[in-house]
Amino acid sequence: MTNLMTTTVAQLRITRDLEHAEAALDEALIRQANLLATMVGARRETGVAPFMGQEALMRLVKTQQATVDAGGELARVHGRLRQIAVETGGGNDACPPNAQVETTSNDIEAADIAEAA
Repeated sequence: MTNLMTTTVAQLRITRDLEHAEAALDEALIRQANLLATMVGARRETGVAPFMGQEALMRLVKTQQATVDAGGELARVHGRLRQIAVETGGGNDACPPNAQVETTSNDIEAADIAEAA
């Protein structure tokens, strides 16, 4: 008996985890944007000096830029994985819409069970 993963199971797992990583970057950007708005709003609403917390704001903006940059790199990962899927005969060169790509842990577990059989 071998413990090797099938290509189908690998593709399902990679697709799931890639989607989660992409969603996490979007969530991080939203949370950072909300934090920025809250910080600027708090500064304005509390009547503190106009540049109070400026360094913190500048650092937060840097984290946003880093997150955007990470999204660009993740898009490159996505593109390369798509190429690998084509090269290995496991996919086509067009990513289907999210609704068609969504997998659940049940899909992966079913593929694992089928693999073990």
